Amino acid sequence: MKRVILVRHAKSIQYGYDQDFDRTLTDNGAEDALRISQELVRTGYLPDLIISSPAVRTTQTTKIYADHIGYPVDQVRYEKKLYSGMHASTFLRMLHELEDRFSSVMVTGHNPAIYYFLDLLLPEFYLDVPTCSTVVVEFEIDSWADLTEQTGKMAARWIPDLL
Repeated sequence: MKRVILVRHAKSIQYGYDQDFDRTLTDNGAEDALRISQELVRTGYLPDLIISSPAVRTTQTTKIYADHIGYPVDQVRYEKKLYSGMHASTFLRMLHELEDRFSSVMVTGHNPAIYYFLDLLLPEFYLDVPTCSTVVVEFEIDSWADLTEQTGKMAARWIPDLL
């Protein structure tokens, strides 16, 4: 079995759009990331690889998750295209290229891309993806190369307002 954990960055400051890459999390956003990372620990949905957009708000979200779940922050992979608008087909190719020794990968990014990735992986996904949404998608495959579109099953979903 392979698992993809998709995370939309936590709530960030609402100003500074001229410097969008550098926007930081709000205090509420940091608290939301901590609460949802606690749910990952509680349920055992722990990644053995984390890939993140390099934008400040995503790296801050990723660091909170990594610290809480015990993932070494220095082993996070940063993918520039997750910030600049990675297409769903490129996202699928990125997953296909993962080493099979990884059974669970967490990807932290931005909307609308996270929504599009969920739509790509799940047969029917019409749910909202507010900030700090975390969705676990499972696949009955042994190799990442065998992952195909819309064959995942949503195993868990957390959003801050529902915790």
